[in-house]
Amino acid sequence: MQDVKMNWQAWTPKLLNHLNLSLSLSLCFTLCIISCRPIHKTQIDVLVIGGGTSGVSAGISAARLGANTLVVEAGPWLGGMISAAGVTCTDGNHNLPSGIWGEFREKLYNHYGGPAAVATGWVSHTQFEPHVSDSIWKAMASAESRLKVQHGWQFSSTKKEGNRITGAIFMDEKGRHHEVQAKITIDATEMGDAFANAGISYDLGMEAGESAGENVGVDSSYPIVQDLTWVATLKDYGPAADCTIAKPSGYTPEEFDGACTDFYKDSSKKAPTVNGKKMLDYGKLPHGKYMINWPNAGNDTYLNVVELSSADREQELQKAKATTLRFVYFIQHQLGFKNLGLADDEFPTADRLALMPYYREGRRMHGMVRMNIRHIAEPFTYDSNLFRTGVVVGDYPIDHHHKKNIAAPQHLDFYPVPSYSIPLGTMLPREHEGIIIAEKGISVSNVVNGTTRLQPVSILIGQVAGTLAALSIKSGAAPKQIPVRDVQQSLLDQQAMLMPYMDVAVGDTDFAAIQRIGATGILRGTGIPFNWANQTWFYPDAPVQLDSLLQNLQPYVKISYSHKQQYLTIKSALQLIFQLLPHFQRQYASTMDAFVQQQVITESQWVMPVDEMEKRLITRRQMAQLLDKYVDPFAIPVNHQGAIQWPVLP
Repeated sequence: MQDVKMNWQAWTPKLLNHLNLSLSLSLCFTLCIISCRPIHKTQIDVLVIGGGTSGVSAGISAARLGANTLVVEAGPWLGGMISAAGVTCTDGNHNLPSGIWGEFREKLYNHYGGPAAVATGWVSHTQFEPHVSDSIWKAMASAESRLKVQHGWQFSSTKKEGNRITGAIFMDEKGRHHEVQAKITIDATEMGDAFANAGISYDLGMEAGESAGENVGVDSSYPIVQDLTWVATLKDYGPAADCTIAKPSGYTPEEFDGACTDFYKDSSKKAPTVNGKKMLDYGKLPHGKYMINWPNAGNDTYLNVVELSSADREQELQKAKATTLRFVYFIQHQLGFKNLGLADDEFPTADRLALMPYYREGRRMHGMVRMNIRHIAEPFTYDSNLFRTGVVVGDYPIDHHHKKNIAAPQHLDFYPVPSYSIPLGTMLPREHEGIIIAEKGISVSNVVNGTTRLQPVSILIGQVAGTLAALSIKSGAAPKQIPVRDVQQSLLDQQAMLMPYMDVAVGDTDFAAIQRIGATGILRGTGIPFNWANQTWFYPDAPVQLDSLLQNLQPYVKISYSHKQQYLTIKSALQLIFQLLPHFQRQYASTMDAFVQQQVITESQWVMPVDEMEKRLITRRQMAQLLDKYVDPFAIPVNHQGAIQWPVLP
């Protein structure tokens, strides 16, 4: 018995070790299962991945149109590049303040006290503090009962069934996984991380002109992206203050030689045109603050982090932070602006720099259509139907930042183009369903990304994405099946522009009618390249050129109209309308009777003597009114390539 007891005692530690090992293995296996599987699932109508300029706008518009929407943003702020990244001097669309972009700008005016209060610097008409932008976006988002915003979740992977995206998996700050199942997913990430993870094809870098269908002097493809910037916001602490930071590692003033005339020693570099004060006034903000986002021998940094993991990106991006800190020290120490220090009331970061870098470029999805520079420069002659599908307007020039990468072409700044419309098909992938692409990932060439990447345009891209998602939820049809004209009409209802007409504002009584007729191409705008704000004019008070009108009608209907005059009179305009009505409106017979003709004249409030009608020229505004109200060519469907799709007669 003693021997048995001794054997038991001898074996007890071994048994306990085996038990501990088994328990440990079991625990590890359980933890592995927990860590590898989502522990929380959410179902939603619309999932928006990213709360940047496109993401927050998409969430707001989808929720307003009745879709239960979730915006997931890894950081604590909303607004992306115009808040968290500190790029608070908006570029472009000053004369095109439509949709949610116009709404956001109006809230800035209300906060600061009008347009003059935000015209503080010379790079933009609209300049503001980053924290104010964040607060406005959060207030706009919280006002929507169908919109929830989830901060602190990092995107991990997309969920899909075949070629249909069904949601995404995220990881929170405690390492827990969350699965969101969605009917429609919107990729509003800065660099297209979600659609790339889903296996959707894309381009990255600069394409040769031959492959892009462009002729702007880019003869070869380059595996490069635009320079990025880690923005700083400086604050004036008063003339007696010395806010000079510690000298950063690796600092030499020669790095910033040529940033301004105050320090220009290397004559082989392009001579600067501004002194230090004017350089700073470039991004002057309200309340004595300055956006430091200076491209000319300033704090741009060339880094291509697009295909890196999150951890590798974070490590590589420290180089951009270091560049900015060296530039801040240059401004304070070399240029003598010691009173300007990193703002202590802006970003909730230990180093007081922006929460995220300003990414100018990422992946560009292969969409149902691809927009290149010729679509902007030649909207009615090159791929001449696509303009009919416009859903976003922009007016900024082609602006590429490559000064910190001498291997890149250096000639793409401010290539002359008119203002433009972005086609709806650029936001829809060719083969995949259940996903809409926003932010900088839309289907455009690398050259065109130089203008579509900018803040107001990105906001409007998000609004379209949210609108399309909500219409898809409401109808039960896939986003690709939603008629282009339905999306466009919904945007008009939201006071968003389809055509970039700077002389017909959103508040104009004929805004919607002129936009609809413009989108048909029957009455077209005239585009003009113009400095930092390109233009397109509708000329609503100009007379109607008859030859041009008849030519623009040809894609819809072939009509014979005998005429001798160059411009349409009211009488000849009405006669033309009577000829068009049977072709467009089925309820009318092939010959208009006198009663209907009189009805049109009476409703048009143009009851006047016949001789007066024969002499008075009709304006483009009046013609748009007539066409829109009676002929209604906008009701004729078009596909994503802009081709007219006449309904099949019963």
